[in-house]
Amino acid sequence: MRARHVAGAVAVAAMAVLGTSACSAGSQAGSQAGPPPSAPSSAAPSAFASPRDRLRDGLLTQARLPQGFRLLTAEVNSTTTAAPHAPASTVPIASMPCSELGVDSFLTAHARPLEDVAVGLEQVPDDDGWFGQEALDRYAPGRAAEVMADIRGAAQRCPSYATALDSGTTAQETVSVTGADVPADDGLVLRIASTLPGDREPYVSERAFVREGDVILMVQKTIAQKPRSGVEAVLPAAVAAYRAARAH
Repeated sequence: MRARHVAGAVAVAAMAVLGTSACSAGSQAGSQAGPPPSAPSSAAPSAFASPRDRLRDGLLTQARLPQGFRLLTAEVNSTTTAAPHAPASTVPIASMPCSELGVDSFLTAHARPLEDVAVGLEQVPDDDGWFGQEALDRYAPGRAAEVMADIRGAAQRCPSYATALDSGTTAQETVSVTGADVPADDGLVLRIASTLPGDREPYVSERAFVREGDVILMVQKTIAQKPRSGVEAVLPAAVAAYRAARAH
């Protein structure tokens, strides 16, 4: 869904991103068998969970969210798994149409990961429409670095473009890329400002991409006018949560 096309569809778009609850069979099997008596309880998640569940352990929890934010799902294990559900494309990110930069699922559609988990986020009160998600995408060794380079290259190739809307009007899109202000193997923040006919202020959507080894961490904020905070309000906490889980 292109959530930026219609401002009033922001909340609907956010819920569509969150979609279906999923909890893998590997997690259920691990909970039935339980760890050996000699194993400390803190070791159970990393020792017995499936790869996707171990990746899921790195997602933000309510306890790790900054003040003023909350999860959109009831539990962190109630997450989407975009990799199996998003249709794959044979067109790589490096040569996809510029308009695809504004599509929520362009990463999993044009550079499908091996594993993908996500959780929804919102800022409260939500009067400015701050909805979004955090996602973790695991790639084959070396592939994540290629994907990051492709994202950066696509953004530089498409500094501006026009998008035809369902209403018959046209939005002018302006793309900017800055560095992600967190220490990591690689990171960038992609912003798309959409100027609609008759509107003085553009609508802005943001995505931060941070690479940690073979995993790309993404924090996405859907469209808003004059947002009171951006992805940077959540990104450091998201990176810290992933690193804490990886250290176990």
